[in-house]
Amino acid sequence: MTLFSGLSAFTITPTDAAGHVDTETLGRLLDRITRAGADSIGLLGSTGGYAFLSRDERRRAVDTAMQRVGDRVPVIVGVGALRTDEAEALARDAKAAGANGLLLAPMSYTPLTEEEVFQHMASVAAAGELPLCIYNNPGTTRFVFSDDLIARLAKLPLIDAIKMPLPADGDFRGELARLRALTPEGFFIGYSGDWGAGQSLLSGGDAWYSVVGGLLPAEALALTRAAMAGDRAEAERIDATFEPLWALFKQFGSFRVMFAIAELLDLCRVLPPRPVLPLGAEDRLRVKAALENLQ
Repeated sequence: MTLFSGLSAFTITPTDAAGHVDTETLGRLLDRITRAGADSIGLLGSTGGYAFLSRDERRRAVDTAMQRVGDRVPVIVGVGALRTDEAEALARDAKAAGANGLLLAPMSYTPLTEEEVFQHMASVAAAGELPLCIYNNPGTTRFVFSDDLIARLAKLPLIDAIKMPLPADGDFRGELARLRALTPEGFFIGYSGDWGAGQSLLSGGDAWYSVVGGLLPAEALALTRAAMAGDRAEAERIDATFEPLWALFKQFGSFRVMFAIAELLDLCRVLPPRPVLPLGAEDRLRVKAALENLQ
């Protein structure tokens, strides 16, 4: 496996109400991913609540990850920020801590143009001096990368991969063929959106950037391995066991559901950062039932 292929498991970042990272709990969550054998760890992605954390706390999270994981599993660090100079600083922090790669989404308050995103991405990649994955996440950023922009960025040094949302028409093979025709050989195309993970890998996607893998890494890895081996029957069997959980992800957003999973598995008892509210008691019971379905 290479840095941007296979299962990349994205953990939550446990914090207190003031946004201070609980480094000991974070370390335990990372140990769980490492023991399961994930191909990489995604730190400070959307699941990790990067947008809610200060630079100092993000740096503490990265330092904790690198000290805990070492060189056992590659670590990809999210460095998105509203300002380019801040994202550059976060990229340099990740490199200084020993991270293996970067993940960058074009955060904004003012809607961005394609040229603004191009220059932002180029500047952060140059500052970080690490392999960088473009994070195409229109659900939160409201920015959609065009094929032309992806092709331009893929030609830049260090921009080696893209994390795509699920295609609206479900045509993974068509989208992969189209993007691979526009990008250099060796440019990696993976997907987020856990409920489409199995089909994306069966269709030839390079990576699953997995929310659920952050807390259920062994189960996510089983799905990844079956799909990447081309074992459609086994991949679809495993995916079916996840279906109740996927339904909850779609209804409530995976971020909220992950905090409920962490509590129900007795991994940690932390609340999502305000203003995000935790799930109510009845909805937590539905999460519990979905976890039992996996077992």
